[in-house]
Amino acid sequence: MTALGFLYPGHSADDDYPRIEQLLGSDVRLDLVHTDIDEDAYRVDALREMGAPERLAKGVEQLRLAGAEAIVWACTSGSFVLGREGAQQQVRALATAAGMPASSTSFAFVHAARELGSVRVAVGATYPQDVAGLFADFLAAGGLEVTGVHSAGIDTAAEVSTWGEAEVTALARAADSPDAQAILLPGTALHTAAYLPALETELAKPVLTANQVTVWEALRLTDRRVNAPSLGILFTREPLVQV
Repeated sequence: MTALGFLYPGHSADDDYPRIEQLLGSDVRLDLVHTDIDEDAYRVDALREMGAPERLAKGVEQLRLAGAEAIVWACTSGSFVLGREGAQQQVRALATAAGMPASSTSFAFVHAARELGSVRVAVGATYPQDVAGLFADFLAAGGLEVTGVHSAGIDTAAEVSTWGEAEVTALARAADSPDAQAILLPGTALHTAAYLPALETELAKPVLTANQVTVWEALRLTDRRVNAPSLGILFTREPLVQV
């Protein structure tokens, strides 16, 4: 049994994780610890506070006692708002506190896109435009070319969590561009686990979503690969490059 640990802010789309665990259909356990959110706001200052080291450290011991072999900060905006260097410091502090390999959803997007050989990516973000732009900057710093950013302009995770398949599909469609090799939908508050094959059929290219890549990243940290077609191309392809 491989136990993977996740620090998840709030409860917006945490039910994606038991769904993903079931779809993996393997000896993998996903353990979530919920971190506190003082203010549910897609605003840079609030997002920086959400990912503060002391806030994340509170959940580490619980995951260690559960037997986690790797830990991922399951939040995109709470890491990329720090910039690449700040996000790296955040992950290093988490790994030190946990005593195990660590990463975050922001880095998971970069690693997953690179594994699929998708250098040119389009972004469909639920965030306001300024926050969405910071995600694009983070991807560019990781060596990806962002062909375009579509912002839905939503201010809170609570609102994002109410979206269903129609809204998620519309977001992906609005973000797509002919030169994009993959579409990235950040935000772990967005339910996507049930929609991945339909999204990729609709867009005819890989669609990477936050909770999906977060789990994939935790598996990567433990050198596990699981073939799970219901979780999209990312979970069916052999790696094209070393990440």
